[in-house]
Amino acid sequence: MTDRVEGRPLEDVGFARLDDVELVGRARDGDVSAYGELVERYREVAFRTAWLITRSSADADDAAQEAFVKAFYALGRFRVGEAFRPWILRIVSNEAKNRRRSTGRRERLTVRLAQDRGSGDAAPSPETAALGHEQREALLHAIDGLPERERLVVTYRYLLELSEAETARALGIRPGTVKSRLSRGLARLRQALATEGRDDG
Repeated sequence: MTDRVEGRPLEDVGFARLDDVELVGRARDGDVSAYGELVERYREVAFRTAWLITRSSADADDAAQEAFVKAFYALGRFRVGEAFRPWILRIVSNEAKNRRRSTGRRERLTVRLAQDRGSGDAAPSPETAALGHEQREALLHAIDGLPERERLVVTYRYLLELSEAETARALGIRPGTVKSRLSRGLARLRQALATEGRDDG
């Protein structure tokens, strides 16, 4: 079986069936199409990651694109067998932080949790939908109020659904630090949501 199939559509090459390790290997050998498949797989989560940091759609888009370009030229330093997703998200994070520092822009966190759910779910009643919206808004408001280090760990772990190990690699911190920041962040969230619940009552 040859690594390259000339003159055939991408679907026929079967890139979608290859895992990240194989695609990275091909990309390191100069196969731009293989890297394009990696970009396609992680473009959305890269944008969301950058958005959580910059709070700006324009900055997030620029940061994600720049990160993919830098990652392509850094593939030679990528350790074989390492997971690609946390590696690219760490580069995205660094780019987003640089843009946030340089622009000083602050926008409200607007991660849309509802859009992350499958479209096959039964439609909720208007009352349930309204309650769900209010609960999401309360949660996002509480997350937005966390100190940045805890906010990033909580959003990476639960909103982006990375594992603790992936979160640690993406943020460049130790797994134990992820655990401690998660613990503090979740405790603050519980307190904030409980306080808001009492205020609403």
